[in-house]
Amino acid sequence: MTPRLLTAVAAVAAVAAATLANADDGRRSEYREPHGAVYTMTNEAAGNAILVFDRLANGRLVPASRVPTGGNGTGAGLGNQGGLVLSSNGRWLLTVNAASNSVSLFEVRSQGLRLADVVSSGGDRPISVTEHHGVVYVLHSGTDTIAGFAIDHGRLSPIPGAVRGLSGTGVGPAQIAFAPDGDRLLVTEKATNLIVSYPVDRDGVAGTPQVQASNGVTPFGFAFGKRDQVFVSEAFGGAPSGAATSSYRIEHDGTLATVSASIATNQTAACWAAVTPNGRYLYVTNAGSGVISGYRVAFDGELALLDPDGRTGITGPGSTPLDMAIADGGRVLYVLNGGSHSIGAFRIGPAGALTALPVSVPVPGAANGLAVR
Repeated sequence: MTPRLLTAVAAVAAVAAATLANADDGRRSEYREPHGAVYTMTNEAAGNAILVFDRLANGRLVPASRVPTGGNGTGAGLGNQGGLVLSSNGRWLLTVNAASNSVSLFEVRSQGLRLADVVSSGGDRPISVTEHHGVVYVLHSGTDTIAGFAIDHGRLSPIPGAVRGLSGTGVGPAQIAFAPDGDRLLVTEKATNLIVSYPVDRDGVAGTPQVQASNGVTPFGFAFGKRDQVFVSEAFGGAPSGAATSSYRIEHDGTLATVSASIATNQTAACWAAVTPNGRYLYVTNAGSGVISGYRVAFDGELALLDPDGRTGITGPGSTPLDMAIADGGRVLYVLNGGSHSIGAFRIGPAGALTALPVSVPVPGAANGLAVR
């Protein structure tokens, strides 16, 4: 080979190597750039705070910041779902401060969170919060009440006449959430095995509650699907391998019509629920067995286990999986593991299967709630 030909070959090789290096740098850069965020609250007694994690394209989480809420947590479990929530327009993050009877409002900015307001929650021991188009409701386990607020120019203002009781006292509430159209609120009561429904008028005022029995024992967390569907986890008092999930259709009068009654997870203590954005798959965490159970959701809301043993995703013995949040248009599921004090993640497959991702970031032992954008 002539010296000139050798020089030409070397030049081509150098260009090819540079091209590959640049492409590789581009891929690495893509995985370094945040594609969103994951939030949880510390629920610490000495001062509650929001932990912010940057969410990367490959699902990894990178600690970003810790932002005080201006209130105090309990330092222990709250027996709840929905301790913090992003607003429907993504501009605000709300969280409860259970030990100081307050709720905090954060503005969501590209560079992080800004604490905008902290107000009295309107009751004792707030544990769950929900929002729809600027209307906010807080659930209290101490006073067994709900209280309504409006987000107004970055402040939380109580809505006159928007405090309502639950079915009674000592009911052990778990979660409050707006139905997708915003005209109804639902609350689950663990101690009474009841589900309470409230109509909500144009001024954001909750009306007279409608109370009905849950299909299964210890209704806990719930999530809404398509076509007025709602899915409720049933812990069955933590009975070994006794957990289940029921699906309902919300009727025009606010009653819940059963679609699937207590479809077993074959696991222990199903408590938290999440639905993929397309409404086709439902996941519930079984806190007592370190397992996430997946269900296929039919068009009418009927449920069928993805795996006969209910073991769709494994978080591990003693991990105590709690809250979940789904990101990337239904491709990644994040889970807060109360026992292992961490946040983990799973890739959601085309048929709903869960594949564990190499994600594990530490959080405080009392961490509560999970939200993602």
